[in-house]
Amino acid sequence: MTAQPADGELDYLSFVDFAIARTSTELEGIDPEAMRLVLTLHRLTSALVYDLESAVHRPRGLSWPGFRVLFVLWLAGPLEAKRVAELSGMSRAAVSALVKTLERGGLVERRQAEHDRRAVQLTLTAAGRETITSDYRAHNEREQAWANTLDAHERATLIGLLDKLMAGSAAAEAKRRF
Repeated sequence: MTAQPADGELDYLSFVDFAIARTSTELEGIDPEAMRLVLTLHRLTSALVYDLESAVHRPRGLSWPGFRVLFVLWLAGPLEAKRVAELSGMSRAAVSALVKTLERGGLVERRQAEHDRRAVQLTLTAAGRETITSDYRAHNEREQAWANTLDAHERATLIGLLDKLMAGSAAAEAKRRF
């Protein structure tokens, strides 16, 4: 059994190496490369989202989910709530609860859809549009700070590889569950 690391020796991102080494000794037949890929991607994505939310969105009064809903409505709206949930990667229940908060804040309006009285159509208000465009400018500045770690060729390569993962069979299976 692998020894436990000393307190303070690990952090959120360096835990990947420890987890792979420890899992490899605990379980036969695991694929450490697949584990490294998925664990690193997950942890990096979580760190990036946390950074965007804490450095950009929370100081402007939005949560990460609130930003995602406004972003979808800004670019693809007006939309039914179920479509906003789909495009934002959130559950219908989460969007429904969040829209109440966004509506109280004057950022989103809910209306009965014309084609189906049971459906709810969501629209950005003028204040919502101003909020998301201002937020996205700051968001993109932070995106640039992350992306500038890589040169143009490295960014293009990484984007190509991520696109390939998103087009793979495992991603297709996951999309069917959304």
